[in-house]
Amino acid sequence: MTRKPHPLAKVYGLIEPGPVVLVTTARAGRSNVMTLSWHTMLEFEPARVGCVVSDRNYSFETLKMTKECVINIPTVEMAATVVDCGNTTGASIDKFQKFGLTALPASEVGPPLIKECFANLECRVADMTMVPKYCLFVLEVVKAWIDPTVMDPRTLHHLGNGEFMVAGERIKLNSKMK
Repeated sequence: MTRKPHPLAKVYGLIEPGPVVLVTTARAGRSNVMTLSWHTMLEFEPARVGCVVSDRNYSFETLKMTKECVINIPTVEMAATVVDCGNTTGASIDKFQKFGLTALPASEVGPPLIKECFANLECRVADMTMVPKYCLFVLEVVKAWIDPTVMDPRTLHHLGNGEFMVAGERIKLNSKMK
């Protein structure tokens, strides 16, 4: 079996945990959207998600202060918008307006849902002990929404350096997990 060394800076693309998402935050009557791909499920019930939000990101201070956000899950049809949101700072523009996104009111948190996304997870920060060292927020999902008209959504997965993979074929295997 032949192996070759792989750059440590590219490990992310091998173990990427889930779809690229759009996170909405809000404060002082202003909503923002950021693209996020560094997240993972931590617990099932209650549903908890770990998210790394860089302290250089415009949304970082808002999330830290308000302790609320919405994780919006787009499909591959939104790929260009997802990348554009990630390449733009909300410090100087309204991303909802700039990228034609529709804000819907959330029921449990202040930040809005994004209508164009097939699923939306309203979240509250459950733990911030790892924020100072790792910028890792532990979020608890307090309400989840899906668009029932979207069948077999194909999600976008970031592999690094501008490369993405689209979730594809599903298979079903026996599992004791319910």
